[in-house]
Parts: sequence; structure tokens; C-alpha cells
Amino acid sequence: MIHQLVAEFLGTALMIVFGVGVHCCEVLNTSKYQNSGHIFAITTWGFGITISLFIFGDVCINPAMVVAQAVLGNIPWTSVIPLSIAEVLGGIFGSIVVFIAYYDQFNASKDVDRVKIRNIFSTNPNVRHLPRNFFVEFIDTFIFITGILAIASIKTPGIVPIGVGLLVWAIGMGMGGPTGFAMNLARDMGPRIAHAILPIPGGKASNDWQYGIIVPGIAPFLGAACAALFARGFLGL
Repeated sequence: MIHQLVAEFLGTALMIVFGVGVHCCEVLNTSKYQNSGHIFAITTWGFGITISLFIFGDVCINPAMVVAQAVLGNIPWTSVIPLSIAEVLGGIFGSIVVFIAYYDQFNASKDVDRVKIRNIFSTNPNVRHLPRNFFVEFIDTFIFITGILAIASIKTPGIVPIGVGLLVWAIGMGMGGPTGFAMNLARDMGPRIAHAILPIPGGKASNDWQYGIIVPGIAPFLGAACAALFARGFLGL
């Protein structure tokens, strides 16, 4: 169990190093790749998750996937909270690593809108409508978890990391526009907590805990549970 907890912590941290790191690249002044655009960011998220899965193997790096595995009976329900906490802590740690790496760029970006700085770490909707935002994250996660379970049923070495990376890329390109497609409490809440505690030069916007808890916090769990039931009942996985 300890090995699994450490793997979830490190796997999530590495995912966040890639993901939060690419947003620093895209947003912050004096970054070599400032204003690179959404394709640059979404592709890095996809590749980063692939690399994390290749290194750490059979990890969830997502509390929603942990719940899906519990629903399917693959792990005990008693493991859900410890694994999820390890993943959120990994999200915090990965964000801190990125902040240290990009400190000079943060220091050069005191004139950048504080909401944009917050959004380096966590997701938010361009149009705030909590019921619709919740629906988007639910659907995104349902597709994501269903896709992963289907990919994992193909017993070809290396297919899962590559397939999941492509799946992230496709969902981001197709359904990422409304909310930023968190699909993962650890991906959003870990960096959101890091944003709250880090000494970011130039000050900080509100952390918007209401949105963080309701949309990327709760919706992915419901989407994952429904995906697990669908995968078992309809797909026979």
C-alpha cells in the first residue's frame, strides 16, 4: 500500500509539472514560449500524462479513477480516501516544483491579470454557469473514464499510456473550451491549494473555492461512477 501511495503521489506530481508548467510557459512574461496557444498546452497535458503512466505504471493519478476502480471492485473502498489524498498532495507538490522553476517568470509578470495567474494552477470557465459547468465536467469525465477502461481492456503492451494521452488530447480539443476539462480533483484542487499558499509576486486573485469544490471537485466523481457502471453493464468490461 505504501508503494502505491508513493506512486500515486509522484505520478500526479509529474503530471502537474508538465501541465502547470506548460501554462506557465504560455502565460508568464519572459517565458520562451509565451502565447503559444491552447494546442501547445493541451498537447503537453496529453504527453505528460503518457510519460507519467509509462514511468509509474498501474496508477490512477486521479481520484475519479480511484472511485471508478472501487465501483468495479478492483480496489477496496477503504483505499479510496488514502489514494485520493496522496494524489492531491502530489498535485500540491508538483505545483510547488513548477513555481520554484518559474519564479523569475512569476516575478516578471506582476502586471499580468491575477485571474490569469490563478488559472495557471487551476481551471475555471470563461462563462460561469455552475449547473452547465458541472454538466460539462460530468460528461468530460464520463467520456474520459469510459475511454480509459476500454483502452485498458486491450492487452497490448504500452497501449494504455499512449491511448490515455491521445484521449486527453481529444477531450481537450473537443470539450475543453467551456471549463478547461479538469476531470480530476487532484489536477485542480492540488494546484488550487498551492496557489493559495505560495508567495506569488504581485498578489493573488480569489481562489474561487466554490467553483473548485462544486465543478472540478464533485462532478468528476459522479462522471467516473457512471462510467464504471456503463462500462460494466453495457460494454461488459
